[in-house]
Amino acid sequence: MSEACLAKGMNLVGTGGLGMFGKKNKSEFVEIVSDHRIEVAMQYPVLGMTHAEKRCLMRREVAEKLYRAAKRLPTGWRFRIWDAWRPFALQQELYEVYSMDIIRNFGLDQVSETERDTVIRGFVSEPVPDRHAAPVHTTGGAIDLTILDANGRELDMGTVFDAFTEKTRTNFYEQAERQPLKTIRDNRRLLCQVMEKEGFTNLPSEWWHFDYGDRFWADFKEKPVLFGGVFTKEEIGEYG
Repeated sequence: MSEACLAKGMNLVGTGGLGMFGKKNKSEFVEIVSDHRIEVAMQYPVLGMTHAEKRCLMRREVAEKLYRAAKRLPTGWRFRIWDAWRPFALQQELYEVYSMDIIRNFGLDQVSETERDTVIRGFVSEPVPDRHAAPVHTTGGAIDLTILDANGRELDMGTVFDAFTEKTRTNFYEQAERQPLKTIRDNRRLLCQVMEKEGFTNLPSEWWHFDYGDRFWADFKEKPVLFGGVFTKEEIGEYG
């Protein structure tokens, strides 16, 4: 991506990352701003989360791959980003707030603590303060997104963002044989295809969640982790 193209949708923020991951972990953070390929619609500020980040921040490598993926969409279509980098404090807040919703929705009141925690962690990462096994959204390598059509409408993906139901599993509608379920299946396939062709991996429990360079990506690809946790805005730097 040329510097001219980069400047249209990304603002350089700074560098971040600590520890044993080498030069890649020192890669720059950039801020994504809305343009003709991407609409930024950060959800946690809208939902009133105390520690939400209003800016859409991610690693430069992730942003470049995201823009290449956006070019693979049909003419006039674009991505809508719901979340990217999160401060650790927001991850803690989400885990506390959403755990009760997940327990209720999946009827986990009477199961063992181990089984309950396993289900919860399938939807929201436990806020473990370990930069080498960090919640993936704290690394700048994870993105939550969907697709808008040429009229600015979200494609039907079968659930809303951050729904806590089995229907959020990416392959839930793979055996669909009738409409509108086949359309949902095809829309999810499209999102996965354009992202995976640029090197992202999908979190199987969430159709909207994609990773590059973090531990989820590393586990799936059987490669070393590129990005460790960056837990505060101060580590990235105060840039406006």
